[in-house]
Amino acid sequence: METIEKSVEVLNDLIEINNDRAEGFGKAAQDLDPTDMDLQGIFLNCSLESKQFAEQLRDEINQLGGHADINDTSSSGALHRAWIDVKATFTGHDRKAILAECERGEDAIKKAYRDALSPENDLSAEVMPLLLRQQQSIQASHDRIKSLRDSAS
Repeated sequence: METIEKSVEVLNDLIEINNDRAEGFGKAAQDLDPTDMDLQGIFLNCSLESKQFAEQLRDEINQLGGHADINDTSSSGALHRAWIDVKATFTGHDRKAILAECERGEDAIKKAYRDALSPENDLSAEVMPLLLRQQQSIQASHDRIKSLRDSAS
């Protein structure tokens, strides 16, 4: 029973972080300068991806018999602060700065998944493949954002 409770707690934390990411990328897509509209599709895809991940995590919690925190976002933590910084960056419409802040947000969610997958969490075997798939997808999104940042002038 303790393993299930711990799994539910970890999954709910990841739901919050994915909700933060979805909102952050959604805001980023809305606030782009007209010269940076090529980023809109990328940002919207990242937002949608996190909405889907949160839904998958909620389904997993339900299968475990736990209670999912449906629409929670974190009110503190590194990811939330990163997205506040992203919002502030948009006032300058600097492509490289926007991408750097997005990458910083991606670094935060990567860390959250790394922490969640730590052996000390003793997650149930059913949860691990889902988290690993989501982690790989987040890594790919991070790498794409990083590449765009590196090529921005």
